[in-house]
Amino acid sequence: MSKHFYRMVSGLAILGLMLAGCAAPPAGSTATTANTGAPEKVQIKMWADADANADCFVDIVQKGFNEQSDTIELVIDRKAQMIDAVRPALAGGAGPDIVPTHGPAFVAEFALAGQVLPLDDLAKDFKWDEMFVPWALNLGRVEGTLYSLPQELETIILWYNKTLFETHGWAPPKTIDELSALSDKIQAEGIIPLGGQGGECQACNEWYFTEFVNKIAGPEKVYQALKGEISWTDPDFVASINTLNDMMQKGYWMGSVENFLAADFATYQAAFGAGDAAMNMEGTWFYNSADQFFGKDTEHGNDWDWVPFPSATGEAIYNIGIGGTQSINKASKHPREAAEVLTFLFSAEVQSTLFTQCQNAVAPIRIDSSQMSGVDPRMAAIFADFAKASDEGRYGYTTWTFFPPKTDQYIYEELEKVWVGDMTAEEYMAGIDKQFQEELTAGETLPIPDRTE
Repeated sequence: MSKHFYRMVSGLAILGLMLAGCAAPPAGSTATTANTGAPEKVQIKMWADADANADCFVDIVQKGFNEQSDTIELVIDRKAQMIDAVRPALAGGAGPDIVPTHGPAFVAEFALAGQVLPLDDLAKDFKWDEMFVPWALNLGRVEGTLYSLPQELETIILWYNKTLFETHGWAPPKTIDELSALSDKIQAEGIIPLGGQGGECQACNEWYFTEFVNKIAGPEKVYQALKGEISWTDPDFVASINTLNDMMQKGYWMGSVENFLAADFATYQAAFGAGDAAMNMEGTWFYNSADQFFGKDTEHGNDWDWVPFPSATGEAIYNIGIGGTQSINKASKHPREAAEVLTFLFSAEVQSTLFTQCQNAVAPIRIDSSQMSGVDPRMAAIFADFAKASDEGRYGYTTWTFFPPKTDQYIYEELEKVWVGDMTAEEYMAGIDKQFQEELTAGETLPIPDRTE
């Protein structure tokens, strides 16, 4: 993204990445009426992750929408392994009216298959361009057509057990070398350096690729590769994966590769909270569940804090991510009613309520800072520093936001082969390059805004 884009969004209070002002009110609302003249509500189905905050999300969105609508009934179903449920449903011409994904790279898969609805006309009718920050809305475009709305703004950071660090006198690392040296010290105390999992969410392997190629090879090289200007087999990319693999082999994550690949979220997050693991490389979305594992209401009472995930040089770099998207099913019989639900969901009032009450990250919409009271100051600090880094060009690229769908899938499915010794880093990056070049030739890569003016 260009510095111009980030100057536009970088001076805000609380979240720093949203422009002041209120969201536009719903437009183009329609109603279905029975032959008798009595109002008959149209039912719109929506899917959501069955995570720890699902009840809060459903209560605010489903209950809140239904209380204010005389024409539409919103029904939200919780889905475990949501993206795995979406794929077969859409392929079979079924699924909910409103389709969630984990990010723009996933939407591209469905858009290219003709399974989600083009949204440009609805965006005009419902004035979504007045609700969303422009660069974020444009990330929902595939081959120039809008197919999705961005669910939340996010980045990956290094969370650490503050209580544990203070007990041992450890300082949070700034460089990759400092992270390795600290991990050795932590292991010497019989503690796991970093919590993590590979047993519940294979797609989460892309967090590791994202952090290490951006933090070691550098965002400029990632940008050049995404634009097709250099190969993914570049030695700096290979070195990034070799560094990651070396740390995996040393057991920095969960004590061993085997433990990591067997672990789930509950296991490693509980270990992190209890101080059995000292750190956690995870996105800002961890805030959603941090209260389950930290704070005065827990058995141990430990506290958390954060720093940017280390880089090779020590420079604070934040990888830009759009976590989750919302689209409309091509098979939906009521696309305008679905659009009305989305307009409600992404209103400033609902987004601020989801953030303050459910700890859900806010979408990149125009929102006034006065609507964000009650935000944890640590979270406010993350987004303020994120904004400053973006303005100064210290930003990288998450796979689920900027990489084409087949390349993204290859990244997270094949990375484990490096960790278990079935593939070298050179072979892995060659496979990524082969898949990326195919999508580049086919015109299936995602839009990558210029880094320079």
